[in-house]
Amino acid sequence: MKKTQILIVDDESNMRNLLRLYLTQNGFDVMEADNGFNALELMDQESFDLIILDLMMPGMDGWEVCSQIRETRQTPILMLTARTETQDRVRGLNIGADDYLVKPFEPEELIARVHALLRRSQLTEAAKEQPKKIKRKEMTIDPESRQVFILDRPVKLTPKEFDLLLFLASRSQKVFSRDMLLDHIWGSDYFGDIRTVDTHVKVIREKLRKAGLSDSPIRTVWGVGYQFQGHEHS
Repeated sequence: MKKTQILIVDDESNMRNLLRLYLTQNGFDVMEADNGFNALELMDQESFDLIILDLMMPGMDGWEVCSQIRETRQTPILMLTARTETQDRVRGLNIGADDYLVKPFEPEELIARVHALLRRSQLTEAAKEQPKKIKRKEMTIDPESRQVFILDRPVKLTPKEFDLLLFLASRSQKVFSRDMLLDHIWGSDYFGDIRTVDTHVKVIREKLRKAGLSDSPIRTVWGVGYQFQGHEHS
């Protein structure tokens, strides 16, 4: 499996070394650029999943780099800065930065923000395509009417149960962590426990089984999350 690749853009070698250490220890592949010009050249040659971009750099500062990236790409950008002024953060967010991290920072916060941005990016990509109807054996899911049918008979699901089933079904074979499912179905500002996902999956499985579905379409991927198994679009 291809590792997540992150580009660090910072003119300070000590900071690049520190960031590389934290990121590689957490399983990420890392490339580095010591200025904005080199960063833009690297982005023309490589595909990155996330960019950590220092704000104050000579020649081309982080604001200008961010603006140029946003002209052609939607790669998540974590802005890194020693400045704490609110207006600087607002300016960065307005030109396309996805998040801000102020130096000095704890490694745990860096990694948490990186994971959150990557989850958000994956969910955005996954949401781009959604079929009209999804069919799997005895089951049909109709997004337009928000109904699920087993053997042509409707199954009553709550709105959240339907949203969760549809999200997994429309991205068949992809594995989603509980955190990703919480972000997408309940929203990033939801403060509930990840066991909420487990509870909803259990109820969905039981309702589908009672309605006559011969096997559960939602597979538990131990240690990771959940995956929908096999369907046909109509």
